[in-house]
Order: sequence, then C-alpha cells, then structure tokens
Amino acid sequence: MARLAIFTERYTIRKSVELTALSNFRLAAHELGHQLDFIFRNEICLIDQYDGIFIRALTDPLNASFVVTRLAQMKGKRVIDDPSSIRICCDKVNMYAHLMRDNIPIPATVFLKSHEVTAENARELFETLGVPLVLKAPNSSFSAYVDKVSTAEDFVKVGKRFLRRADRIVVQQYMPSDFDWRVITLDGKVLAIAKYVMTGDCWKIQEKNAEGKTIYCDVLGVKKKDVDPRLLQVALDASRAIGAGLYGVDIKEVDGEYYVVEVNDNPNIDAGLEDQASPEIYRWIVQYLAGEKFEGL
Repeated sequence: MARLAIFTERYTIRKSVELTALSNFRLAAHELGHQLDFIFRNEICLIDQYDGIFIRALTDPLNASFVVTRLAQMKGKRVIDDPSSIRICCDKVNMYAHLMRDNIPIPATVFLKSHEVTAENARELFETLGVPLVLKAPNSSFSAYVDKVSTAEDFVKVGKRFLRRADRIVVQQYMPSDFDWRVITLDGKVLAIAKYVMTGDCWKIQEKNAEGKTIYCDVLGVKKKDVDPRLLQVALDASRAIGAGLYGVDIKEVDGEYYVVEVNDNPNIDAGLEDQASPEIYRWIVQYLAGEKFEGL
C-alpha cells in the first residue's frame, strides 16, 4: 500500500467539478489499495510521511505549490508536477524555446524585449506574420494576459502593459479556429483527449465578455479511435520536449496540420469534462504516483 497525498488550496475546490474530481482520485486510490489524504498549506511539513504527492493548486515558482514540489523532490518522493516542469511551463518563453529546440510545430513565434516593442517593429511583424497578432505575457495562465492586436498602437499599448510583469513578451501568428485540441499526457502516455470548443465570438478558451463575466469554452471528450494518430504524436513529441510529467497540450488543427499552442503543467482534470472519454484517468495517475505501471489510452 502506498501513502499518497494531494496538495490543494481552498480556491481549488470552489466548483463542484473540481471537488468531484478530487473525490474521484481518492476513490481510485482506495480501489487500488492505497491511502490518499488531502493536505493544505499548513500541513506541508507532513510531506515526508507520503510516498507520492499530487499538486492540485496553481503552480508557479512563487507559490506554495513550488515549495511542496521542491521538498518532495529533495526527499525522493514521486511528485506531479515536478519542479522542472513548473519552471518551464510557467515561463512561456522558456516553454516555446524547448519546443523550438525539438522542432515541434508551433505558430510563428518571436520574443521581444522592452526596447523592441515599438510601432515600427509592430508594422514589420504585421507584414511578416499577418494581422492580427497574439501577444502573451510569459507568466500568464488561463488565457489571462493573452491579447489579440490589429494595430501598431494596440501592439505597443498591450505589449508595454504585459512588460510590467516580465522582461520579454511572446508575439505569435494568429491561427483562427473553432476549437483547440487538448491532449493530456503523463510519462509519455496519453491519458485523455478533448476538444475545447469556443463559444459565441470568443477566440480563447476563457475570456471575459463586455459585462465582465467570464465565458468558458465547452469541453467535449473524444475517444482515441476517433482522432488522427498524428495529433497524438505531436502531443507526445511536445510533452517529451518539456519532460516526463503531467501535461495538457493545446493544439490547433489548420488545413490538416497540427500546431502546438502551449504545453501546460497542472492541466485541468474536472469531473464530467476532461474525463468524459477517459474515466480511467484518475486510476492511471494514482498508479503513477504509487510507482505502478499504468496503461494510458
């Protein structure tokens, strides 16, 4: 029997889909003969009592979750997410650099420093990459600090705003689509496949409407037999470029080709959403944490 723990924060269980997913992990552990506890920030000192740690809270090198993963790693525990994955995925410049190094297909991408965010450079990039362009702050998540710009004036305005959070920004070719593929992988295996379908006039998986209300995409689970094997290969190649952890790979399909938009650590696994076509995802993650072999899709 393995002793496992899920580190979480109060904000992680604000929605029923999140709470139910956590319960599913605990049930899966029980059915496999393992113990699984939930620990919070004031219980980080208990990490040494567990064989494996699963982080279900926002990951960032400045968050408590990073203290958890570093302590777990130092003590030789199996941990999701590992410190390296967090450092890479929480810095989009670093993440895209890893993808470029391994020749992973991505939208045309450049990185700009503060002095390079000018109207002149904007016009040149519009000429070479097209209109509009997508600007991203390196340390953004959940589609925050990701904007679409169509004029040199907006390019400079948004770019300078994002540079308050970092010393570089990401500029990318815009690839319009009605949905993004989300492929969840762990240790080189596919755990789940879904479509994130944009709603209304939205172009991101999560954005605010004119009234300030957050609009979420629809999540549709997809079975492995119903997807192009090339999609899964691109997702696995992108995952390997980052590491061997748990990743949510976002992919655009354009004219029959696949382009990796992002590789996310700590991907959403919400009950009734990402698990729709992969109910075994809870069991597979528990098996990995317990040091057991798992199948994947």
